[in-house]
Amino acid sequence: MLEQAYAHCEAIIKHHSKTFYKAFSLLPSSKKKAVWAVYGFCRQVDDIIDEGTDPEAELKVFRSEFASFLKGEIPKTDPMWLALEDVFRNFSMDTKAFHDMIAGQEMDLYKTKYYTLEELEHYSYHVASTVGLMLLPILAPKKVDELRESAIALGLGMQITNILRDISEDLDRDRIYLPIAEMEALGYGVEDLRSRRMNEAFIKVWEKLAVRAEMHYETAFSAMHHYPLDARLPVKSSAVFYKAILQSIRKKEYNVFHQRAFVSEKEKEALLSAIAGN
Repeated sequence: MLEQAYAHCEAIIKHHSKTFYKAFSLLPSSKKKAVWAVYGFCRQVDDIIDEGTDPEAELKVFRSEFASFLKGEIPKTDPMWLALEDVFRNFSMDTKAFHDMIAGQEMDLYKTKYYTLEELEHYSYHVASTVGLMLLPILAPKKVDELRESAIALGLGMQITNILRDISEDLDRDRIYLPIAEMEALGYGVEDLRSRRMNEAFIKVWEKLAVRAEMHYETAFSAMHHYPLDARLPVKSSAVFYKAILQSIRKKEYNVFHQRAFVSEKEKEALLSAIAGN
């Protein structure tokens, strides 16, 4: 049953995030399976918010299930909990990171616009940096403290990248994550964004956030030597793959409104070869 539970979690990440799946498939088996389980947890919360018929009520139920789980009562509704129980048994997991991630996803229920960069990064910490903090005890159990700031920075960089890639999809959901104050300071208004207006002002807004994301990636990279060898390549690969999305958007002349940027398998292989050669 436990192997089936892990296989269930693996299928989820393989379907929803080819980038993370490719990077973390390089891990040893025990760590890899633990990452699949944590991803399954995060994905379930994300799906409640984005696809739930009554997300507020469903999130309340999920919170209750997690509280029961932490007391040793394993919910029977989803094999993810069985896999996660094994993870908590084998690794010193940070429960605060799990609670913070749920709180971050909950923000999407009542907050659809962000006005400052500080607001955006507060949100990004909760929905993305927390995932890095969840994974640290799995990936680098003896270096959690040394890698904490790197994990937070990597989450911020990845989430800002997500936002810069998914601007059009977010507009379809009536969500604006680009900080409105930053937009207006550069001469680009909310109505310009809603009209999906591509101009120099938009590019300036996009680039300002992209440079911010790249700064966070560099902070993350600066401490990656603390990861044990078996985790270093997977973590660095996921960061490099994600950072490459920004360059892909630049190559497409910032056309985020009409096409979704991605890094091809061929490009990932080239990036992976370059990383492994360093």
